[in-house]
Amino acid sequence: MSQHEHYFSAEPASRGELRTLRLHLRGREVAVQVAGGVFSPDRLDLGTRVLLDAVPDPATEGLLLDLGCGWGPITLALAMASPAARVLAVDVNARARDLTARNAADLGLQNVEVLTPEEAVAAVDAAGGLTELWSNPPIRIGKPALHELLLTWLPRLHAEGRAQLVVSKNLGGDSLHRWMQKQSWTVDRISSSKGFRILTVRR
Repeated sequence: MSQHEHYFSAEPASRGELRTLRLHLRGREVAVQVAGGVFSPDRLDLGTRVLLDAVPDPATEGLLLDLGCGWGPITLALAMASPAARVLAVDVNARARDLTARNAADLGLQNVEVLTPEEAVAAVDAAGGLTELWSNPPIRIGKPALHELLLTWLPRLHAEGRAQLVVSKNLGGDSLHRWMQKQSWTVDRISSSKGFRILTVRR
């Protein structure tokens, strides 16, 4: 990956070579395809693992969204836990979307839709809002861009909806907690493990 290329680039230029990764997602052993040019290309990153280990099961139905899906671990966990729900996987990275779509198809998860952010906004608005949003948000895009991202998505939660976020303490997890509270969101830190905060956000 070049010096100026990041996993949140829209079209990674590095060559994608698929590799099989075997892992456990919330108690289920799965085999997935991973590749370079996406976030955490060779393993389930620690923050996502902490999130998936800490949060309760998602709603059994409704509209669930994985913001910044990467190769799809959160999407797959949501879809396996809630087969009657509609699960949207969202990423700016075209390769990430392709990998998530491949992995969902390989696992027979027919309730997954993989979308660009623009497509996802339209889909959520057409559906009348989100039941749940789970995310290991892209902190490294910088605070202004991260705030803009959250201000795009958190208001799209239903009145009774919730977001489950994992944020590194060393990358501003506590300051993000305070910022969301200042936006009039109810934020509860439900877990703190291995340097990560798990935040549940509601209206």
